Amino acid sequence: MPIFRKAIDRLADLLRRDRKITYRAQIDARTAPYVVPLLNKIVADDEDGDTLRNSLIPWRRAQRPPIAIYRGDISTCRIDGPWQVADDHWFPLGGLIVTSGVTAHLNPFEAEALHKRMQKAIEDTVFSWACEHDLYALRHIPDEIDRAVADPAAKAMIAAWASGDRQAGVPAIRPTVPAMPETGEPFPALCAVCGKGLGHA
Repeated sequence: MPIFRKAIDRLADLLRRDRKITYRAQIDARTAPYVVPLLNKIVADDEDGDTLRNSLIPWRRAQRPPIAIYRGDISTCRIDGPWQVADDHWFPLGGLIVTSGVTAHLNPFEAEALHKRMQKAIEDTVFSWACEHDLYALRHIPDEIDRAVADPAAKAMIAAWASGDRQAGVPAIRPTVPAMPETGEPFPALCAVCGKGLGHA
């Protein structure tokens, strides 16, 4: 009796004084393990929930489900799904570019080419950052974060910065990895065989 249940929920919502509403939905059992935890995070009444809801604003505005959204301070590039398979190629349905003085819709081939270019730019930027900060010399660590420890530490760093200590917790930039003379590409920071820096004895 979904209609009856919804009517009861609306009546209950009218009587509530905490400005909350009841929302019910039936979710396929196959997708529920992924969807329910995400929904719980999105509706959380805390900083995390606010952040997630704000990050979803561009996704809500899009008519098609976005495959990716690349955003700068002024410009936005959106790649629109769903993915379409043609032979052994995958294509987005289209895309959107918005920048100063420009709003342009992309066809599937333009969107796919721009998507690849944006991905390459990200790879190049992350690789350059890792080299500049000598991250290849660090040991591998899990990508999980202990938020009980990391969040207070990060907030303390920001508070110290805001109170006038502009260098609080700001790491010094490590030297840039030198380039190989033959190709101009940066040296890999670690030897693939022994794990030491290249040029070691």
